[in-house]
Amino acid sequence: MTVGILVVSHSASVATGTVELARQMAADVPLVAAGGTEDGGIGTSFEAITAGLEELRDTDGIVVLCDLGSAYLTTETALDFLDEDDRARVHVSPAPLVEGTVAAAVAAQTGGDVTAVLTAAASAAGTPDTDRPGGTAPDPTPAAVDETAGSSDGAVASAAVELVNESGLHARPAAEFVKTAARFEARVRVNDVDAKSLLAIMALALPKGATVSVEASGPDARQAVDALVALVRSGFGE
Repeated sequence: MTVGILVVSHSASVATGTVELARQMAADVPLVAAGGTEDGGIGTSFEAITAGLEELRDTDGIVVLCDLGSAYLTTETALDFLDEDDRARVHVSPAPLVEGTVAAAVAAQTGGDVTAVLTAAASAAGTPDTDRPGGTAPDPTPAAVDETAGSSDGAVASAAVELVNESGLHARPAAEFVKTAARFEARVRVNDVDAKSLLAIMALALPKGATVSVEASGPDARQAVDALVALVRSGFGE
C-alpha cells in the first residue's frame, strides 16, 4: 500500500518547507507541494493542485492537507474535474498543515493505508478523520483493528532505558521510534502514551538522561520492547 500526500498552501515556501520536513522522517513516501500562485504570489493554484494530483496518480490513495479555507475551495474545484474513480482515491484531511503532514507521512512510511494516514493526521489536533470538503472518509474499521492488534493476547513485556542521544526524543528519533513500534503486532506504550503516535511521543519532550519506559502487550510484546530498547540505547544513530 502506497499513500501519496499533497500539501496545498497559499505560500510556495510553506508547502515546500512542509514537504522537506516530512521527508526527513518519511523518505520513501510520495510527497508533493502545491503552494502559491502561478506567478509566484500568495494564493492557491488550481493548476498546481491538479498537477500534484496527477503526479500522485500511481499511488494507491492520496491524502491532501491544506492551510486555509480558500485552499480547500480550490482543492474541491480540482477534485470536481477528476473522473469518479480518481476522485474516490483522494481524501482531504482537515488536520493542521505542518503537524498533520508530518504525522501522516510517518504513518504512510510505516505502510499504513489511507485510513491509517488520515487517522494519524487527525491526531495532530484531535480532528475527526473525515474528508473535507465533501467526500467520505474510508471505513475506519481497519484502523480500529490495528490499534488494538494483539491486545487480547496474554503476552506482556516492559523495560526502562535511559535516553542517551544529545538532542533527546525530538522529531527524527521520535519518527524512528514510531516506525519501529509499528513493525510489531502489539499494543505499545512509552511513558504512558501510544508508541505508534508520532505527535504523542514528541509531546513528551524527553531530554537526554530521561527514563524511557516501554510497555507492550500482544503476540510480539517481547520483541517490540527489545527492539525499542535497543533503538534508544543506540542513540537513534545520532
